[in-house]
Amino acid sequence: MRVLIKNENLWIFPIVLLFIIINALLIYKGHFWLNFLPFVILILFFAIFSLDTLMFIIIALVPLSIPLSKLIHGINSRVDLPVEPIVAGIMILFFIKIIYNESFDKRILKHPITLAISFNLAWILISCVTSTMPVISIKFFLSRLWFVVVFYFIATQFFAKYQNTIKYIWFYSFSMVVVIVYFLIRLNIEGLTNQLAANWVVEPFYNDHTAYAAALCLLIPNLIGIFFIKKKTNFFIKFLQITLILFYLMALVLSYSRAAWLSLVLALGFFFGMFLGLRLRFMFLIIGVLVGLFFIFKTEIIIGLERNKQDSSNNLSKHIKSISNINSDASNMERINRWNCAMRMFKDKPVFGFGPGTYMFKYAPYQVKSEKTIISTNEGNGGNAHSEYLGPLSESGLFGFLSFLAIVITTMYTASKIYFKTKRRKVKILAISLLVGLFSYYLHGAMNNFLDTDKLSALFWGFTAMIVALDVYHSPKLADKD
Repeated sequence: MRVLIKNENLWIFPIVLLFIIINALLIYKGHFWLNFLPFVILILFFAIFSLDTLMFIIIALVPLSIPLSKLIHGINSRVDLPVEPIVAGIMILFFIKIIYNESFDKRILKHPITLAISFNLAWILISCVTSTMPVISIKFFLSRLWFVVVFYFIATQFFAKYQNTIKYIWFYSFSMVVVIVYFLIRLNIEGLTNQLAANWVVEPFYNDHTAYAAALCLLIPNLIGIFFIKKKTNFFIKFLQITLILFYLMALVLSYSRAAWLSLVLALGFFFGMFLGLRLRFMFLIIGVLVGLFFIFKTEIIIGLERNKQDSSNNLSKHIKSISNINSDASNMERINRWNCAMRMFKDKPVFGFGPGTYMFKYAPYQVKSEKTIISTNEGNGGNAHSEYLGPLSESGLFGFLSFLAIVITTMYTASKIYFKTKRRKVKILAISLLVGLFSYYLHGAMNNFLDTDKLSALFWGFTAMIVALDVYHSPKLADKD
């Protein structure tokens, strides 16, 4: 208090008084926007003087952010508040600092993952120029850019401190507990076995249960990894960690997201392959053989799948069985409809695509009557291509698809290299945990796509940045102190 009343600080009081008077008048007139000014000033302060603190604030807010369209009726906007405006502002400050010759670690810029991400961003920008809907595509590019700049480029510097990687996971995980509790309370009101209610009770925090479950799948392997990183931890902390992991697993089961269940089970198989010492090349060979066998016996497989008539059900075993039903399950059939549309769109515009973010507005004419389902729509309001791979293929052409695939491959290669070569126990465990979590999303990405949201971008790009930071900063230097 004594500091505030010094002569040199007396200017603060008339400014605060003026703010109170103006804000009171605006509130009287029904305008409330000036109330946000103190928060904006606080965020700017942290962005300039304590970016680490702001990163922790952002990651804690991500699971709790809400789309503007849910807050203000009649506004059709996918911007999530308060996170996306903050992230966009940090991106602008980052570019200003770069322009004024603030150095950025060249080891990060030259890293294979960074090169793959940069190529992906560059191609998205190029395909914006040829887009059939330039305004939509530019919006998509800017959204992708601020997520990548903050959660990847800035985050790699943030993760130069090893403990920040663990804290980042914890901050998201603890905020996610609030969402899980909210989800379970609302689901319990509708009935814990009500699979249809699980689709929407997580709103407004996540747009549906599949995005929510994808986030859980990314976090669960890392929560397990953190449990094993420190050998010497008191019993109470270990008990809380085990409780949290079990709580997350229960939340995943009750999400009723079949894609998430399947991706986590396959990611677990991938982990055991790595644990047994199978090299990435060998596992890619196995995947290649399986894909080849699918195309060789495609007709026989589809005939077999069409015999499964089990739809989504409140019965857990029947709900699991419905994963392979492409005959009558509307969700599965609609995905196939969207994927086929994406392939037809790619054939029409194989080089540049229709433009980033345009799939949902352009796919309707590419639907075939025999493939349409009871949930099909021509209005452009039914979502996107439901694939992180086929979406870019239709929107940005072949190089859009290949550039995203390059991110996946370089990330998997880097993480597996760290896991097999590092002698540092903490780094080894964290590397495999991050890789298994990301691998679950690489698989999930074949059936859904969420990287246009802050919820999954914070985890996907953040975990990718952690792997790069482990490779550049921690593999050769981190002391193995438990």
